[in-house]
Amino acid sequence: MATGLVPNVPAAVIGCLLMGLFRCIDLDQAYLAIQWKGLIMIVGRLPFALALDRTGAVDLATHTLVWLVGEAGPYAILALLYLVTVVLGLFMVNTANVALLIPVALGVAEEIHASPYPFAMIIALGTSSAFMTPISPINTLATTAGNHGFGDFIRVGLPLTLIVGVVSVLLVPWLLPLS
Repeated sequence: MATGLVPNVPAAVIGCLLMGLFRCIDLDQAYLAIQWKGLIMIVGRLPFALALDRTGAVDLATHTLVWLVGEAGPYAILALLYLVTVVLGLFMVNTANVALLIPVALGVAEEIHASPYPFAMIIALGTSSAFMTPISPINTLATTAGNHGFGDFIRVGLPLTLIVGVVSVLLVPWLLPLS
């Protein structure tokens, strides 16, 4: 994967086969390591994403987003996508958020004739910025172990979310060019 000589999926399969061949992991351990809940949740979201696409909801969201801030430029669109992703992340888990918003982000990139990579990355960063609520599994662990309340997450999470948002909107187009 790092060299780009082999596409990512075949490289991952080759890596798994080599781990089995060199007895780093046996078949039972490999089977037990699969996160079935997450896999089923992701697969279950795919028909939802297809339904959104086929009903025109993705196109409607794409056109609305570009209409709202399209004249302000791609940085404003990235900032709005980050904001929408973070707000939705307050109420739903990361995988559902990604399944919902990636088609919109890719549609926006297509509509403004930009590279899809920065738009997909801003969604990934936005879904990973679940700092303001104890909904995510990591935050739930911190809530119970540290005896933190909801207000603690807002007090610390809001500034952190804003910092990550600003840094993301500024650095993502630099690391993954818009054109």
